[in-house]
Amino acid sequence: MKRLVKYVSLILVLLCLGANNFLLAQENQKKEEKKFTSLWEGKLKFGAVSLRIVIKTFKNDDGSNGAFMDSPDQSVKDIPMENVLFNEDSLKFESKTIGAKYIGAVVKDSMIIHGNFTQRGMTLPLELKKIDKLVEVKRPQNPQRPYPYNDEDVTFENKSANITLAGTFTYPKGDGKFPAVVLVTGSGPQDRDESLMNHKPFLVISDYLTRNGIAVLRYDDRGIGKSKGNFAAATSEDFATDVLAAVEYLKTRKEVNPKKIGIAGHSEGGLIAPICAVNSKDVSFIVMLAGPGVPGKDILILQTELIMKAEGSKEEDIKKSVAENKSYYNMISEETDSTVMYKKLLAMYDEDVSKLTDVEKKKPEYSKESFERAAKTLLSPWFRFFIKYDPRPTIEQVTVPVLALNGGKDLQVPPFQNLPEIEKVLKAGGNKNFKTIELPGLNHLFQPAKTGGVSEYGNIETTFSEDALKIMKNWILEITK
Repeated sequence: MKRLVKYVSLILVLLCLGANNFLLAQENQKKEEKKFTSLWEGKLKFGAVSLRIVIKTFKNDDGSNGAFMDSPDQSVKDIPMENVLFNEDSLKFESKTIGAKYIGAVVKDSMIIHGNFTQRGMTLPLELKKIDKLVEVKRPQNPQRPYPYNDEDVTFENKSANITLAGTFTYPKGDGKFPAVVLVTGSGPQDRDESLMNHKPFLVISDYLTRNGIAVLRYDDRGIGKSKGNFAAATSEDFATDVLAAVEYLKTRKEVNPKKIGIAGHSEGGLIAPICAVNSKDVSFIVMLAGPGVPGKDILILQTELIMKAEGSKEEDIKKSVAENKSYYNMISEETDSTVMYKKLLAMYDEDVSKLTDVEKKKPEYSKESFERAAKTLLSPWFRFFIKYDPRPTIEQVTVPVLALNGGKDLQVPPFQNLPEIEKVLKAGGNKNFKTIELPGLNHLFQPAKTGGVSEYGNIETTFSEDALKIMKNWILEITK
């Protein structure tokens, strides 16, 4: 179980409070202005990620205590708290919206609260310190209205899946049929801006490209934001049909040159782009931003090693985790029956638990609830597809121009593992128009980074490297002129 928990924490490392729950929280947040009686800030440390949490207390009209919670690094504000108890000795609250609770003790004669934050069976320490004002997160690349281009909310149909997708279409002002790009998000439930750690990479990319004469369509993943459908039941192949529906929509726009429509995908989106290119004659080029060039299980094994090293883990612990994860991936790859696979995971869980002390058995991370959550992730259609899928045969069939970019400090899709394979299979397939470029000093999000560790993402002001934006823009304009 210990190994299972460790692995799943890596998958969920950027979703530790739940993206779907956050979207729900944003829809349900209270609109009225509150006069806050105190502000408290702390950090939830979850594996390689450190997420800031802000608690804002206030008095309700009946004199009872109330509170909102913010997650600044995930761009979420005013998640409502229930059953708030706050006095000189303690702070307690619950949140039905995100399925969480907090119990903390006020340190006497200080501005500090020591406590534990629990969500869906997982408990993490959370120390809160009183602050005078909310700290503004700086994101200087986020564009401000009014934009010097057209900005339109749109919907389009994926007829094969019978769902409606919602997004934003930006295009230059003036007459003409412009080259266009569909932006495809990375793994996990993402909105049209690929919002993450208070960054909006796709907003920044679309703004930059559109200012430079390229139309852009970005959209909420199926089942997320204003898009319909079931995200949890979909695989990368299903998401590819959403992308091709976006391409079909662009063909109907009078502002777009239908022979110059491309796809730019980030991370998993970089895996999806080649699938689309070999299944549609309407895709005229693709951009792979940190796109995989080897099977998912190979990426995850190396990702585990690199991220643990960045965290400062001991070499023996790294080797053990890598070996354990390999056994999981191989088992899941070889076993096609989910019921049989679940029984195997359960047997491993029971074996691990039997070796724990009585004290360890009481810890939430070793609970049956934690196991069920981990097993559900491992056996999900998306994950089972991802670890087995080898993108190389598909990439080899791509005949349209390809630009593959990777950050030199990318620990999630390492360039030295993936770029050479992408180049190798493109050459083998006879593609004569492609570029593979490693950009020194950039992480998985194409931010200038020190270590490339996930914990840096939210602390870096830059959302997307200007150098990467220029390369992408110049390449697209060159191949579509």
